[in-house]
Amino acid sequence: MNVFLWIVQAVLAAMFAMSGREKLLRLKDELAGRYPWTAMFSQTAVRAIGVTELLGTIGLIVPAAAGIAPVLTPIAATGLAIMMALAGAMHIRRKEPAGLKVTAVLLMLCVLVAWGRFGPYGWPS
Repeated sequence: MNVFLWIVQAVLAAMFAMSGREKLLRLKDELAGRYPWTAMFSQTAVRAIGVTELLGTIGLIVPAAAGIAPVLTPIAATGLAIMMALAGAMHIRRKEPAGLKVTAVLLMLCVLVAWGRFGPYGWPS
């Protein structure tokens, strides 16, 4: 199960890194085709979401891999799960079922990592 959780963490990190990088480096107008919800937010808010995703990416991998404060890994997964729950609520409000599907999968994977790393497959302190 430990290897499986590492694979899930790596997949989540890759997904959030790509998404966060894009939101951080591109203008809101350039993102409108891929992320229609950006019309609701300011450029600063979109960039803040990107930074949060990138920080979550780092938190999913680095603490556990370095063995320094590995409890930060499930905390990062929990934070990303909360972000995805809020994103899901936004997609429901905007009636965007396609965005909701991806968000739901990411939410479930984040919850799985948080459960596994806080619980039976965590690291000893």
